[in-house]
Amino acid sequence: MPSNIEVKARVKHPKKMQALVGKMTQMSGQIIKQEDIFFRVPQGRLKLRRVLGSPSELIYYHRKNTQAPKASQYLIWPVDKPDILQTILTSTLGCLGTVRKERTLYWIGQTRIHLDRVERLGNFIELEVILAERQSPIEARKIVFTFMEKFKIQNDDLISEAYLDLLITNQE
Repeated sequence: MPSNIEVKARVKHPKKMQALVGKMTQMSGQIIKQEDIFFRVPQGRLKLRRVLGSPSELIYYHRKNTQAPKASQYLIWPVDKPDILQTILTSTLGCLGTVRKERTLYWIGQTRIHLDRVERLGNFIELEVILAERQSPIEARKIVFTFMEKFKIQNDDLISEAYLDLLITNQE
């Protein structure tokens, strides 16, 4: 199963972070509008990702909720009829909630950098180092820590939960 090492953090100054990431990557980033619909599953997470102007995807992933850079294993399947799949999954598994965000995607080598503006939550940065075949997770963690330092991400900015968890907590 493909995997990555990732970390997520709150961003207090989104314009400054965007300028810093843009300067570091030498690119303006790709803006993506996403809607993730999460379904009840016994372990891990299952979501249907709808992307404005792009094909939808069914994504299963599993990772621990911890602030430190963590391993995430995932499977992604393209979906050509998302409405039907959403109806089937909602009817059989139940829907946990929906996360809507505008994501600006950047790449540096094997690292995906997401600057996310999440509806009802605010601004975040995600760093995902996609592991190459036979690459050590320790090496990928070192890459994450290097980028955390370059982007001035402090430990108290880190969050352990998924956006869905934060939305559910905010509703309680």
